[in-house]
Amino acid sequence: MARLSVAAVTPSYNQGQFIGRTIDSVLSQGVADLEYVVMDGGSTDETVAVLESYGDRLTFRSERDKGQPDAVNKGIAATTGEVIAWLNSDDVYMPGALQAVLEVFEEHPDVDVVYGDGDHIDVNDAFIEAYPVEPFDLERLKERCLICQPAAFVRRRAVERFGALDLRWQYTLDYEFWLRLAKGGAVFRYLPRKLAGSRFYPQTKTSGARLQVHAEINDMLRHTFGTTPDRWLCNYAHVLVEEQWGLTGSRLFTPAVALASLGASWRWNRSISPGLWRTTASWLTRGLIRPGGGPA
Repeated sequence: MARLSVAAVTPSYNQGQFIGRTIDSVLSQGVADLEYVVMDGGSTDETVAVLESYGDRLTFRSERDKGQPDAVNKGIAATTGEVIAWLNSDDVYMPGALQAVLEVFEEHPDVDVVYGDGDHIDVNDAFIEAYPVEPFDLERLKERCLICQPAAFVRRRAVERFGALDLRWQYTLDYEFWLRLAKGGAVFRYLPRKLAGSRFYPQTKTSGARLQVHAEINDMLRHTFGTTPDRWLCNYAHVLVEEQWGLTGSRLFTPAVALASLGASWRWNRSISPGLWRTTASWLTRGLIRPGGGPA
């Protein structure tokens, strides 16, 4: 059986401190005829110098773009590999990741997306925690993003069928993509193997904008499915009360989260589900909020 070809795409912007480690993790995979393209958004740090140091081992372009999803889409369009590997410029692949993924794709020609386990790592590549990956289930995916983006790989045919990343989503670009593919009938397969390290530190795009991230998740889910699940509404309310209302530790925290959850439901769904009424009533009577937000 002929080996599937792989196109690796890395979107980049001012990640000079990490991008060398990202590139090395890709080039060391040992995959034959690997296409590797870095789409840089016009970095002003040492990124371009790092990219130039790799010579013809990769292709790169450095120019202004419309954000991360635009850079990924440009990279996909500039390559031809049958399997697309999207790795951000501060993440890394584990040794043997691409070979393991290719074996799954080759053994299961019906599969459109293969995803595996991943770790959150710090600026020095040290382990922080395992990403909470789960076997695939669309209903669970609506409730939480159970796919670790750098540990996920997609066939080009799925992009051609369902479309590339949607430029309107800057925080939830990968989550929306998986949901759109799954909604359209794409076949997902979970590989229980550690495939990638997803870097987690205060300067990451999502770490410094929790409320904006949760608002965009709610917008995206309403756009995709016509309604936003109660759990995401409650998560948004928890962050709102914690970060904007500053009530963490206050006896008003629980009733504030309950009120904010009901308000979020009206904002995004123009209704309040019986389940959310019961949940918020339970919080008020028992004073119970699960750590981290969301229904207990």
